[in-house]
Amino acid sequence: MISSASKRSVLRWIHLIFTIPILGYVYSPFEELPNYAPVVRLVFVPVLILSGFWMYAGVVFGIIGVALWLGACYLSGYGAAILSLVALFIARKTWLVIRARQSKRSAQSGSTLHTTQR
Repeated sequence: MISSASKRSVLRWIHLIFTIPILGYVYSPFEELPNYAPVVRLVFVPVLILSGFWMYAGVVFGIIGVALWLGACYLSGYGAAILSLVALFIARKTWLVIRARQSKRSAQSGSTLHTTQR
């Protein structure tokens, strides 16, 4: 199996290499934008989202992020796609806070059980 350090290195390089076409898209002359636009929006950005989210929070979060991006782009446009990713980050943070509070409560209730049993 691949070590976590090697996996991070591979994901980092994928993330950096797939950024190059986006920089070309941003800095290319306006006349050439229609040539780059579909490939950048539907191939390179999803790969960046997958690799970035994977490094940040795991593969499941990355797959959900890519699915949200592609679905929102297809159904509602790029503004909705960006907002869906913001909503995903907010939902993840909310889930982490709720999970931390629940584990804190269970740890506190576990310590009161040990003190009352003595």
